Order: sequence, then C-alpha cells, then structure tokens
Amino acid sequence: MIEVTKINGTKILINPSIIEVVEETPDTVVTLTTGRKLIIKETRQELQNLVKTWNKEVFCTTI
Repeated sequence: MIEVTKINGTKILINPSIIEVVEETPDTVVTLTTGRKLIIKETRQELQNLVKTWNKEVFCTTI
C-alpha cells in the first residue's frame, strides 16, 4: 500500500495495483479499476515515484 493525501488533508492508503489512470487537471485525480476517483495533493510525478518504490519493495528480493 502507498500513502497519499486527499485534498482535505486526510492521509489514506491505496493499493497501487488497482490504479488505472492518473490525471493532473490541475489537481491530481486518481481513477481506480473499481471506478472510484480520488483527488490527492501529491503530483502525478510524486505518485509515480511512490508506485515505483512500492514495486521495488514488493517485486525485488535480496539474495
């Protein structure tokens, strides 16, 4: 799960596996595969970096 901040300041955790689309309009709008839309404070680039970090933690293993 990754932590993002809703536009009202509430911190929430979302599963990056169900992110379908991210738009900047200029607010960042995240559309999930469920059809739910979230408006968050993080920029598209910040969200992309959070997802990349999450993917590394989940899919990369140390030997």
